[in-house]
Amino acid sequence: MNRTAASLVFLLFLFVLAAGAAVAAPDPAGDLPVTGEAASPFEEAFGEEEAPLKVRDPIEPVNRGIFWFNDKLYFYLLKPVARGLRVVPEPARVSIGHFFDNLASPVRFANDLLQFKLKDASDELARFVFNSTFGIAGLFDIAKEQGGVSRKEEDFGQTLGHYGTGPGFYLVLPLFGPSSARDAVGRVGDYFLDPLPYLLDQTAMIGVKVVDKENDLSLDKDTYEGIKRDELDPYLFIRDAYAQRRQAQIAK
Repeated sequence: MNRTAASLVFLLFLFVLAAGAAVAAPDPAGDLPVTGEAASPFEEAFGEEEAPLKVRDPIEPVNRGIFWFNDKLYFYLLKPVARGLRVVPEPARVSIGHFFDNLASPVRFANDLLQFKLKDASDELARFVFNSTFGIAGLFDIAKEQGGVSRKEEDFGQTLGHYGTGPGFYLVLPLFGPSSARDAVGRVGDYFLDPLPYLLDQTAMIGVKVVDKENDLSLDKDTYEGIKRDELDPYLFIRDAYAQRRQAQIAK
C-alpha cells in the first residue's frame, strides 16, 4: 500500500473513531471517576491518586487478553533488554532520553497551536531551538537547566479532550498499553503531525521507537513490578490510574 493510500486509511480510521468518541462524550460514565495511582514511564505515565473515576470498559475480556500479552512481552523481552542497557552509564541514557524528547517537540508544538496555547507553543519552540543547538541535538535539556523552561506534554488525544471529546471506552493496545477510543485516535493524529514518518522509512521509524522505549524502561525503577507485587488486580489499577492521569493532563 503506497503512502497516499495508507494516509486515506488512517484518515478514515481517525474519522470513525473520533465520531465514536464524540458520541460517548456526553455519557457521564465516560468522564466519571476511578481509583488508583501509579508511577513513571511509568513514573510519568500515572498520576497521583485523586477522587475515584468510573471508567467505561465494555470490552474488558478483550482488554484483559491484550494486557496479558503485554505483561508477558514486558517480562520476557522488553524489561530483560532494558536491564541489559543498564551497563550504559545512567547519565548517557538520560541524554538519550532527552534526544528522543527533543525529536517529539514538533508534535507537542503542533498540539499547542491546535489548542491555541500560544505561550506553551512559544516555549516549546524555544526549547526545540535551544536544545537542538546548545544542547547538542537535544542530548542536554539546556532550556530547562539554564532557562527554566520545562517540557509540557501535549498530544492529539489531549487536543481532542480540550475541545470536549470524551474518552469513550477504555482500550488496551498491543505494545502501547493503556489507552481509550479518543487517545487511540490521538495516536493516529500525532502520526500525521510528526515530521519523522515523512523523513524516515517504516523500518527506521520502528527502530527509533524501539530504542526510545527500551531506553525509557532502562531508566524506570521497576514501577510495573511494584504494581504487580502490591496490587490485587494490576489491570484495574493501571486502567484507573491511566484515566486519572489523562483527565488531569487535559484539565491543565
